[in-house]
Amino acid sequence: MNKALNISEIKLKYKSEWILVENPQTNEFQEVQSGEVKYHSKDRDEVYRKTVELRPKRFAMLFTGTIPKDTAIVL
Repeated sequence: MNKALNISEIKLKYKSEWILVENPQTNEFQEVQSGEVKYHSKDRDEVYRKTVELRPKRFAMLFTGTIPKDTAIVL
């Protein structure tokens, strides 16, 4: 899983999963455009635990599914 993938490839390969992306490349709006997928799972907490274990210097967390309408997002 060390090859850099673009965001379209990530979304296609890992549908409705949480993704740990190392060394993300972003656009001017800080949206992830590509990076190395280090871990993925349907379980968000599992990806969080793996992130703590791996301790990447630069990373992003992505969700490739759709968020339900009644979900609140806190930034």
